[in-house]
Amino acid sequence: MTTPGRNVPARWARFTARRGRWIALGAVLFAAAALLLGSRVAGHLSHGGWTPTGAPSVTAEQHLADTFGTGSEHLVLVVRADGHTAERRVAAHGSALVRALRHDHRVAHVASPWAPDERRLRATDGAAYAILVRFHGSDSQVHAAGADVLRRTTGRHGPLTVTAAGESAVVAETERLSDRDLRTAELIAAPVTFAVLLLAFRSLPAALLPVAVGALSVAGTMAGLRLLTSLLPVSLLALNITTALGFGLAVDYSLLIVARYREQRATGRSPGQALATTVDTAGRTVAVSALTVCLALAALLFFPLPLLRSLALASIMVTVLAAATTLILIPAALAALGDHLDRWDPLRAVRRRRAGPATTAHLWRRLAHYVLRHPLTTALPVLLALAALAAPLLDARFGIHDDRMLPPTSATARASALLRHHFDVAELRPAALLLPDYQVRTRPGPVADYARRASDLPGVRRVDAATGSYRHGRPVPPPPHIRPAAFATAHSTRLSVVADGDPLSPDGARLAERLRALPAPAPVQVAGLNARMADTTEAIVIRLPTVLATITATVFLVLLLLTRSLLLPLKALLLNALTLAATLGTVVHLFQEGHAPRLTGDIAVTHITDLTVLCLMFSIAFGLSMDYEIFLMARIVEEHRRTGDTRTATAVGIEHTARVFTAAALIVAVVMGALAASGLLALKMIGTGLAVAVLLDATLVRAVLVPAFIRLAGRANWWLPRVTARRGRCRSAGRP
Repeated sequence: MTTPGRNVPARWARFTARRGRWIALGAVLFAAAALLLGSRVAGHLSHGGWTPTGAPSVTAEQHLADTFGTGSEHLVLVVRADGHTAERRVAAHGSALVRALRHDHRVAHVASPWAPDERRLRATDGAAYAILVRFHGSDSQVHAAGADVLRRTTGRHGPLTVTAAGESAVVAETERLSDRDLRTAELIAAPVTFAVLLLAFRSLPAALLPVAVGALSVAGTMAGLRLLTSLLPVSLLALNITTALGFGLAVDYSLLIVARYREQRATGRSPGQALATTVDTAGRTVAVSALTVCLALAALLFFPLPLLRSLALASIMVTVLAAATTLILIPAALAALGDHLDRWDPLRAVRRRRAGPATTAHLWRRLAHYVLRHPLTTALPVLLALAALAAPLLDARFGIHDDRMLPPTSATARASALLRHHFDVAELRPAALLLPDYQVRTRPGPVADYARRASDLPGVRRVDAATGSYRHGRPVPPPPHIRPAAFATAHSTRLSVVADGDPLSPDGARLAERLRALPAPAPVQVAGLNARMADTTEAIVIRLPTVLATITATVFLVLLLLTRSLLLPLKALLLNALTLAATLGTVVHLFQEGHAPRLTGDIAVTHITDLTVLCLMFSIAFGLSMDYEIFLMARIVEEHRRTGDTRTATAVGIEHTARVFTAAALIVAVVMGALAASGLLALKMIGTGLAVAVLLDATLVRAVLVPAFIRLAGRANWWLPRVTARRGRCRSAGRP
């Protein structure tokens, strides 16, 4: 007796077949509305978000700005004079530029290199000057003001050439490059994807369907991102990442359904029967796959970082959209095309000349049988290769990328490099210790002692306070730009900590932890990039076990229900872990250490791996790898239930799905490879990492390790405790 659930796929297939015209009209209207709504989404996306919400460093910086009117600069204008220009003329033009900035109501503070005693704002070789600008308002107001000031001030001013560095300049340049890279990715991905599909399907209509669904998914993604920006800040990186992910998943899912439908038609089934079976099998696989990807991405919501949360929500949205558009449009299009699906092969003449006795499916089946006969001798070399790729992960140094995420040829990157190499950057961006409820004027002794001890910490060059300046635990004369009176108000006290080293590196985070742990005369708050890095690292490390446990438990449960096996889900998680370790190790080798520059392109080698990028890459790569696992295991389970023979089920499963998931992986690699061509280091890392992940997974893991594991496990593959098995049989029989 057929359960009601078994009728759902058939009813859905009949519904889409009858409503094909209405579905097509709805798709056109949806695409038009989505393009209209999402056309200007880039202007509503935000930058940053890598500091945890409510982090102590954020609170400290806000208190510092409110109480002392100081804090980190948002924009650094780097000024260079023409050769042999008189100093007086340079000062006149530069001071005019500073006065114009101070008259802007959006500007909170301007530090001028032409002010008395501001030597720190002059390059060590005297050939350049730095103007520090800080704005009023929220992040969006700051970046809007920064973009406007950039347009008005950069360029030529008499004998001066002005370029820009700093947070606002990086944001503006990131927006420009992100928009350019998105257009480049679209130009690369769509035609290459169509070519791969044409080779795989040997039919123009069959190749066009996944591309059309992918394009619709991209349009829906942009509209969805625009709606999401009205609810919460969404990272600028989300536009490139989610459009690539949405296009790749939509093509993958469409490819699976079209391939299964053609297989059913080849067995002699009518279009209606073939469509019903396809929706019941491949359609269920798509739904389970999308659910698994969403669960992997949802784990990112445990991290209190706005960047990761917005990217997780956006990626979940695009995954659901890709699955929904596939399950609605593809069945309707298949029903409408009928026998025309396999016509119009533009490469027919070429195929006839190159046709051989062995088809692609037969080659995959032969490979599967070979691995099943020799599981150890085939699996061990693959395991060693994956271990070698994963080895560099042991040397990973986690941090956050700064302006060096931009291509070195960028004007902002060049200005930042000039600032880094020709100025004392540590003097420009000191950390701050804030004692909110301490009156130093009545109790100076404890503050002097605290400043001396802070100056003696490793990595600290100097500490400035209301009681003077200190170096290596001893008082020293204060620099000319330091005014001790500015370090105290009637109710609060602050100290400035000039530290060597990169604040967004592990060493920078450790310094912030040492400053927080140092006994103070009153409760202390630490502000600055070091403190932000420490807060981000702590937020990720503390919640990482919860994230990993959530991903493991939820995905295990989904695979348990899919396979009715205890061992196969464990195998899937283990092999996914191997794939991810090899992927992340490759990323560390290429980008942290700067190996293979011909492959990665022109990048700044910082010898750190961005922690937030790695977390995002991990979740997406896990979801994509599990995508192909479900493609393969759903078919193996189906064949095992039909034949009862594990070896036959494995060989048949690989024979019928290997071409699908390898084509799908190649398409995703192409789409992500287009991201890897980006000028932005974060997108380059994500694109390269995900391309490596899907290619490793679809070749070495799915074609070799999976059948080898199944062969070695034997009957244990299908073992399930009796209580769980009995409940599963009751549910499948429709009993309570």
